[in-house]
Amino acid sequence: MLTKTQIKSAFDSLPENVSIEQVIEHLIFLDKVQKGLDDSDGGRVNTVEEAKQKLNKWLK
Repeated sequence: MLTKTQIKSAFDSLPENVSIEQVIEHLIFLDKVQKGLDDSDGGRVNTVEEAKQKLNKWLK
């Protein structure tokens, strides 16, 4: 989950002329990155072999 400080920082990094859609897309992207980092920190990751097995199931 993004903190209020991270959201404020994200807004400050955007250009002056930005659409609401761009803001939403940017926040969704940052949230997904943060969730991935949280998963990594929490040990919720797959080995390369596990990832390959999952991809093989999905791509069949």
